[in-house]
Amino acid sequence: MPHTPKSRPNTSTRRLVALTAVAAGGLLLTACAPWRMWTAADLARDAQAYTAQPAQPTQRVLVVGDSTAVGTGAATPAQSLPGLIGQQHPRWHIDNLAANGAKFEDVVQQLRRASTGYDLVLVLAGGNDVIRFTSEDTLRSQLQQTVVLASHKAPRVVVMPCGDVGHAPFFFAPLSWAMSRRSETLHTLVQEASTTQPQVRYVRLLKPRDQDPFVTRSKELNAADGLHPSSAGYQEWYRELVAQGGLAGMGE
Repeated sequence: MPHTPKSRPNTSTRRLVALTAVAAGGLLLTACAPWRMWTAADLARDAQAYTAQPAQPTQRVLVVGDSTAVGTGAATPAQSLPGLIGQQHPRWHIDNLAANGAKFEDVVQQLRRASTGYDLVLVLAGGNDVIRFTSEDTLRSQLQQTVVLASHKAPRVVVMPCGDVGHAPFFFAPLSWAMSRRSETLHTLVQEASTTQPQVRYVRLLKPRDQDPFVTRSKELNAADGLHPSSAGYQEWYRELVAQGGLAGMGE
């Protein structure tokens, strides 16, 4: 049966403070509505990572990453991306080590403390590296560490960074323009890192503004904070994960 463990307040609180500080800087640059920052903090505080432990699992999945792997913005853990995977595949065992505010340097640590013997590692991260201005060289190194470590945990790895952060309603110009440029760099680096390990698949959520469903269906797909996906937004992510072959060949 699905189980939603209690969050780890110490780690999450530290990361939440950092995210709020960045958001405050964004407020000064963009005149972003202050209520969005507090809403984001509330959503992060209340979110719980989805896990599942069926009695006789057919597949074992490890989820690592940031708030999008926790499911921040979804109405319930079952409506997060890992939760949607669990609903569609009730015989899959799902462990989730993700944490709100995590950057790829934190994903590396999540993978280091994870056990082995998984069938799939799902990596959902990158937005905090965009927002918190991780340097390109540092991010490249951390991505390489991520795909190597993940490849030691499972024969199949999916790396699925968020879409264009600059398209999020949370940000206004000119900061949104910088977020878009940094999102493009993130996806370029993820794609490069993914080609270095044969079992790694890169799922691309980055789209031009006029083709981005998080722009064209903004009210439906974005959570109340204008930063995270809503339950419907995670459904859109799940659709892309399946359409791009992220779960292909894994059975039920």
